[in-house]
Amino acid sequence: MTLIFAHRGSAGTHPENTMEAFYEAERVRADGIELDVQLTKDGEMVVIHDETVDRTTNGKGFVKDYTLKEIQKLQANFKFKSKLFKKNRVPSLREVFQWLKGNDLLCNIELKNSIMDYQGLEEKVIGLIKEFGYEDRIIISSFNHYSIVACYRLEPAVEIAPLYSSRLFMPWIYAQSIRAKAIHPNLKAIRDEMIIEAMNNGIGVRPYTVNKVDQMERLLNLGCTAFVTDYPEKAWNLRENKKG
Repeated sequence: MTLIFAHRGSAGTHPENTMEAFYEAERVRADGIELDVQLTKDGEMVVIHDETVDRTTNGKGFVKDYTLKEIQKLQANFKFKSKLFKKNRVPSLREVFQWLKGNDLLCNIELKNSIMDYQGLEEKVIGLIKEFGYEDRIIISSFNHYSIVACYRLEPAVEIAPLYSSRLFMPWIYAQSIRAKAIHPNLKAIRDEMIIEAMNNGIGVRPYTVNKVDQMERLLNLGCTAFVTDYPEKAWNLRENKKG
């Protein structure tokens, strides 16, 4: 069965990378969530996509220049102006992990260290995974492939998967070479035959960001390992209809 990962939570309907977006992903029966992790000025792991807070909050400046306490004072409802979304804030990864205790969702953590060199990010994330005993529930991805290899070396039990946006030649071979169990390509960067070949070679395929019905149907028809979407409820309904 093709699994559904909620991109930054249910980012199409709720403020991205907030607890409210993750709650919604659970409510609509997604199989997992995808989120982004960076480090604050005081070395805390926070869940936010951009290197700055400008787009997704009412603040200005780089994530790395805020302490955890400071960044959590910001409102993280950048485009959702309804009364429902006024008190959203940037969660810590620990806060998300505490919530995960109450469900069985998988969690794909994207390390946002392709632009900012967050020293110790890999060690901190792996340490928290081990603290909570989530080795079998977490997938670590990044466009920084050195970073995910570092994670594998720290804890081989935690799955790693390279993110990429341009077509790779035989990406399943590359994945095997770095001990990754899956690849996370941009949907535009992978053809049907490549998805099938990767899976036939024991490498999972989880494309991003799959928001259109025809894109979802294409991957469901292929039996693709999973896909990442801003609209997990739409994806779940499509998958259920195909079962019928």
